[in-house]
Amino acid sequence: MTERRAAGAPREISVGIGAGADAVHGVRGKELATEDMVLNIGPQHPSTHGVLRLRLTLDGERISAAEPIVGYMHRGAEKLFEVRDYRQIIVLANRHDWLSAFANELGVVLAVERMLGMEVPVRAVWMRTLLAELNRVLSHLMFLGSYPLELGAITPVFYAFRERETLQAVMEEISGGRMHYMFNRVGGLKEDVPEGWSGRASRAVADVRRRLPDIENLVAGNEIFLARTVGVGVLDRETIMQYGVSGPIARASGVDIDLRRDEPYLAYGELPVRVVTRSAGDCRARFEVLLEQVKVSLDLADACLERLRELPQGPVNQRLPKVLKVPEGHTYAWTENPLGINGYYLVSRGEKTPWRMKLRSASYNNVQVLREMLPGQLLADMVAILGSMFFVVGDIDK
Repeated sequence: MTERRAAGAPREISVGIGAGADAVHGVRGKELATEDMVLNIGPQHPSTHGVLRLRLTLDGERISAAEPIVGYMHRGAEKLFEVRDYRQIIVLANRHDWLSAFANELGVVLAVERMLGMEVPVRAVWMRTLLAELNRVLSHLMFLGSYPLELGAITPVFYAFRERETLQAVMEEISGGRMHYMFNRVGGLKEDVPEGWSGRASRAVADVRRRLPDIENLVAGNEIFLARTVGVGVLDRETIMQYGVSGPIARASGVDIDLRRDEPYLAYGELPVRVVTRSAGDCRARFEVLLEQVKVSLDLADACLERLRELPQGPVNQRLPKVLKVPEGHTYAWTENPLGINGYYLVSRGEKTPWRMKLRSASYNNVQVLREMLPGQLLADMVAILGSMFFVVGDIDK
């Protein structure tokens, strides 16, 4: 803002009109031209889902450039893998996406078992599939509750946590953990489930399915939610393919990819995996895909429980030597984690520790695409877009 006043003349106040002032004809416009503002969102900011930093360049209230800056939570997990044996690395891989601990464990054990040429007992395969789907529901419910909260709706998060606690109870009963289950082992699972657990798990799944419409009815048709999400943060298919975006975010833009169906692992080859997609690619579409995927996972969990009732009692793991060494070679195991494709590239030199374990986490790619999505958007819509990308900062930084 500038003030000019000639002697005896009335006071005149002119307000700068931002970086677009060059478009105004004449010298007058150039005098008013101002520089773009650079704004840091984070790394300590309530809208960034953790220790993530966004460096935004603003032209007035509109974002002209965005740079996600990561690494504030980096703990060097990939290097720590190299000095832990194959039993110990499970506890490290468990933690990068703290909402999907069981799914994280799977990538490690599947890679090691493939290198060993090890067959896992059938009962363990179906139990792993069941627990992976329950873990997927837990992860999705967290975002289904927290996303409306960021847009000003506080009630859905209470409903979402009610459902999470219902499932947490059965997960905690078998593993003893609420977040870091440590239930997978190379060759199977830690132990069999307690007596009567399958019935309690079935009731928990039924309760969550019955009450899920409470969240849907609160949010799906809410006019404020629709105003903040419809047509906002549109992500196109080409950008998704260039950045390697996967999971619910990619499927909300019509990218019909799901490893559970396309490259089945565990027991998914025997299950009817329905892949949920949308075509709009906006914030609302991403929320809808997440909500619908919860229903799919509950159906898959029921199918796994039904199959487990038919299977005879038997072992759920393989006996391992005291010192487990993996043959020399390399392999890549990938899984459809709740947030997208998770991959482990394992290189062994025949020792008890990995020579190299490279982690491909879903959140990293899903966040890097923000540099393409945010330019042109209003700053007020940044929170809505960021919340709809469904990432965990530990999964980015590893």
